[in-house]
Amino acid sequence: MIDGAKVPKRERFNPAKHLAYQRPERIVSMKDIGLEGAGISATAISEPFPLFTREAIAQMRAEIFSKDSLENCQYSSSFCKNMIRAMGPAIAPFIYDAWNSPEVLSGISEVAGIEIVPVFDIDIGNVNISFDDQTGTTTGDETAAEQVPAFAWHYDSFPFVCVTMLSDCEGMIGGETAIRTQSGEVMKLRGPAMGTAIVLQGRYIEHQALKAFGGSERITMVTSFRARSPFVKDESVLTGVRGISNVSDLYTQYTEYRLEILEDRIRAKRKSENYRAASKRSFDVDEIRVWLETQRQFIDAMLVEIYEVEDGEEE
Repeated sequence: MIDGAKVPKRERFNPAKHLAYQRPERIVSMKDIGLEGAGISATAISEPFPLFTREAIAQMRAEIFSKDSLENCQYSSSFCKNMIRAMGPAIAPFIYDAWNSPEVLSGISEVAGIEIVPVFDIDIGNVNISFDDQTGTTTGDETAAEQVPAFAWHYDSFPFVCVTMLSDCEGMIGGETAIRTQSGEVMKLRGPAMGTAIVLQGRYIEHQALKAFGGSERITMVTSFRARSPFVKDESVLTGVRGISNVSDLYTQYTEYRLEILEDRIRAKRKSENYRAASKRSFDVDEIRVWLETQRQFIDAMLVEIYEVEDGEEE
């Protein structure tokens, strides 16, 4: 796998060559699954849609299985045995540039139904790897294969994720994404092919990936997203990433983006208050107290997430 991931020449991300975005044929809405009004967007989950070319996938795999990545970015948890994450722009410049590309973000935001950006660098391009016996051996029983979970039912830590397939799925059975509706019913969406992706509002939807059978490997890349606007609620938590991250780096990046949101909100509020005073309108006690309470809740949420972690602790 490592030798097979090598490419003749490393490239920088070029949307003209590496982007293959096409809007998905179907986007399931939050209303469709009984969760209208929950979350930050009307989009629940998309069907797989083309996102990256095969040339792009080859470059990504080369960075994932590079010496630097394997020596410095391997993680394991009870959720996934083999992960590569937190590669960053130094080890994985192609991957970093791809997920920060305006063209890529435009397409993903179109699917999400709201303008979104990566949550922070440490969660750009989280790679889940399974191979050989971990992917399973096909028995020809497609119904049975569809029922086996690759991951347990869960909610994500961040509002949206984009899951991209980096493996050739020809001959695979299963691999669907299952979501649970408000009524408790299970809805399954077909598995992706190489270079395709799904967008899921996973913070607010219980979901799981079903196991794939018949392939020698299954490699997916997961990048987490939040709303670009500081005025959209951000209910992100660190539960799913604290145990598989350098905690100092994680807390630094989490604090940075949350304080940036708070700073933008305070600047906007100060500007509106200056305008109110210049317009000779009375001070609105109730309104300012509601605003202050909202910001206090925002800070309180950070206090819940930031605490000392003992060595070896995993949630």
